[in-house]
Amino acid sequence: MLSLKNKLATVPQGAGALFFIQIFATIGFSVLYSTLVLYATKHLHFPAVKAAAIMGVFGAFNYGLHLFGGYLGGRFLSNRNLFVGGMVLQVIGCACISIGSVEMLYWGLALFLTGSGLNVTCINMMLTQRFKPEDNRREGAFLWNYAGMNIGFFVGFTAAGQYQLTESYSELFIFATIGNFMAIVLASFNWKSLVDLDTPLLTATPSQFRQRFIIGTVILFGLVPVVWYLLQSEWTEMLVKIICLLVAITLIYLTLVHKDKREKNNMWAYLILTFSSLVFWSLYQMAPNGLQLFAVNNVDLIVLGIKVAPQWIQNINTVVIVFGGPLLSAWFVHLRNQGWNIDVPKQFAASLLLMGLGFLALPAGIFFADSHGMVPFFWLFLSYVLQSIGELLISPVGYAMIGRMAPRQYQGVMMGSWMLITGLASLFAGDFSGMIPDPGEGAAISTNVAYVHLFSQLGWGTVGVGVLLVLLIPFLRRLIKDEVQV
Repeated sequence: MLSLKNKLATVPQGAGALFFIQIFATIGFSVLYSTLVLYATKHLHFPAVKAAAIMGVFGAFNYGLHLFGGYLGGRFLSNRNLFVGGMVLQVIGCACISIGSVEMLYWGLALFLTGSGLNVTCINMMLTQRFKPEDNRREGAFLWNYAGMNIGFFVGFTAAGQYQLTESYSELFIFATIGNFMAIVLASFNWKSLVDLDTPLLTATPSQFRQRFIIGTVILFGLVPVVWYLLQSEWTEMLVKIICLLVAITLIYLTLVHKDKREKNNMWAYLILTFSSLVFWSLYQMAPNGLQLFAVNNVDLIVLGIKVAPQWIQNINTVVIVFGGPLLSAWFVHLRNQGWNIDVPKQFAASLLLMGLGFLALPAGIFFADSHGMVPFFWLFLSYVLQSIGELLISPVGYAMIGRMAPRQYQGVMMGSWMLITGLASLFAGDFSGMIPDPGEGAAISTNVAYVHLFSQLGWGTVGVGVLLVLLIPFLRRLIKDEVQV
């Protein structure tokens, strides 16, 4: 007991509070992430194509605003101010959605996405500032933070599934509102310990701080009507894709003109691996979209006499991540001790192969469907497990890869492009999910054919990219160098 107290005493002020704040801050997002498509189709009676498109834009805005959030917090509002301001928008957004109308859905999403898109980076910035650059405890703190996030996901998915069984959507979004409000309460109680320690804003005079605070507040709330408009615009998806294309062209140009040969080779390796990650995340983001519609309408969700709520399926990923992460890490240590070379190209290739196999498990399951066209739950479970293991291989090394391969002057744009990948992937996931016919009661047999075609194409295509990456492993290893070889 004394040892535990001594360890807790060494935790920097604010780091422990951020663990619990992360739990409650995640609940609202997990509810919307796992429920939006079902709410749009079952309560608002949107066609599946329209619901899939909204979910795609939801992910694009949420992930795309992350980078801007760090800039806005560090230079205008402070990270703790922006975090609380973003959470306030999320609370109001969930409350609006709970009203249950189409108009309030769009306003609620605009409020929520502006808040969640901007404040996610803030909590990471507040945490990293608790530690000095040479402090080895930072890695452990982020692992705890990641665990807190997954606890929030587990709570949110579980509650969403429980309310889904009775389609009590209004009560569900009120629950999300309460969860987000608790994050604000915890942040308020720990306000002094969450102060920024190292940001450009700290060099501002009191007058400059007030001026920047006003500008930042106007930007924060001014983004809401912009997002509201873009959510309903037909050209929003194309706009985001064009922006991503321009970023890609910029990165290729910067790589071509870069003078340092070693750094240029690293940048080419980064571009190849980033493209492969786009393939992975485009399929991964189908979990709350097309895969969820498939689960609801084409999978037998009765397991051991208990009906599995569709949102509970998302917890397969949460459990695999929480328990599989340490096990996979220990296994890699063992393999490396045995002389195996477990590096970034090999992990990316394996993740793509696992994602492809995860999607190919679904057509196999459809082959074993019953007379009503309902697929045994095992095959969906297997698909999620394979996808989750793939995530463990690709997700943790992504940001570390940027720190290793990006030249100092390009780290900002390369980090931004990596964050944009998930948003772009969400749009592609919406496009893929919109390729199936509208689901309906008793229509499993008629839509299974379309699902077999879609899942087979996506699965084999991803396996093909994975095999190509396997063939490129020797080439990528020659490109990636940490220092000039002499």
